[in-house]
Amino acid sequence: MDTGAAIAGLGITDVGKVYGRSARSFAAEAVRLAADDAGLGLADLDGLLVSAGITGGIGIDLAQDLGLTDLRLLTQMNAFGATAGAMVAHAAMAVMSGTASAVACVFADAPLRPGTSAGAAYGGRGGSAGEWHGLQGYAAAAGMRSVNAMYAMAARRHMETYGTTSEQFGAVAVGQRAWAAGNPRAQMREPITLEDHQASRWVAEPLHLLDCCLVSNGGVAVIVTSAERAAGLARPPAHVWGWGQGHPGQRMTRGSAFGLRTGAVTSGASAFKMAGITAADVDVCEIYDCYTYTVVITLEDYGFCAKGEGGAFAASGALGPGGSLPTNTGGGQLSGFYMWGFTPLAEAVIQARGEGGERQADRHDVVLASGNGGILAHHATLILSPHVKGS
Repeated sequence: MDTGAAIAGLGITDVGKVYGRSARSFAAEAVRLAADDAGLGLADLDGLLVSAGITGGIGIDLAQDLGLTDLRLLTQMNAFGATAGAMVAHAAMAVMSGTASAVACVFADAPLRPGTSAGAAYGGRGGSAGEWHGLQGYAAAAGMRSVNAMYAMAARRHMETYGTTSEQFGAVAVGQRAWAAGNPRAQMREPITLEDHQASRWVAEPLHLLDCCLVSNGGVAVIVTSAERAAGLARPPAHVWGWGQGHPGQRMTRGSAFGLRTGAVTSGASAFKMAGITAADVDVCEIYDCYTYTVVITLEDYGFCAKGEGGAFAASGALGPGGSLPTNTGGGQLSGFYMWGFTPLAEAVIQARGEGGERQADRHDVVLASGNGGILAHHATLILSPHVKGS
């Protein structure tokens, strides 16, 4: 029986408005916490995969900070929000091939500064030092100067094509805030209503403030090892059943499927096939939610509902506590914290272990974690389970 790989350790630093620390400091702490969680020493690690957010500052020299020696796998990876899923897949392949035996995967960022708005942390990132080159200049002249504006265009296209409404996006935000109430790490735990969502200010129409993810400082790491080894370690393993990536490569031009189809179509199909399951077998979803719209279209592209019906699916209450498909059970990036794809990954591990406390889903035999990078440009999917693959 192929037992495959498993996530044996999870480390999460303080996250949110945590000031006075560098991304590199957060990353080192996260790895130490993950190793300790697994019951391993740093000397037991022979692989390290690192990923940095918008502030950078993390590279392969993190291995020196941690005192790691004789590593057999060391690299920096970046597919933006899809990086976490790609890292775990890479680590799992390394473990299963014998390239490495215990691989730490880590992400950290520290964009927030005291006295500065969260929005300012991502301001002016469209071009180098505020410059726009080539065709980007036309988009800038038309007002497309931010990620918010580009996702607003994608959301608007979905609305115009399928009749999706702002209130349906709001249902995603309300449901995830309800989940966040049970997450001690969540930055936003106060309940919100659909009226609160509709009354929140525009960020880039049709996206309200409560349609948009948080900005956070902090770090998250996981340790990937063999399922056999994980079975004898300190915490219940989250077995990696399957993975997949999807990179549509489509342009934001007339005739493209931009805003209507994402890399989740390809990524999800690959992961489901490898895991030997279908969407109907998934108990819990941890979806990359940079915006409420992203949750809607990703669920459609995975096949949890028909294309164009994601808004109605969310409005039915299916995603929130008590719903048929518990989704973003820690509050996600809208209400929990924003650590790129490591936010859904971390919560997927917690749910697979059965350690969610107040927010633990009753059924968690199959847990899906997704990552979305760029402007719907990259996607990664992981299928996790508390059970050995094939058991």
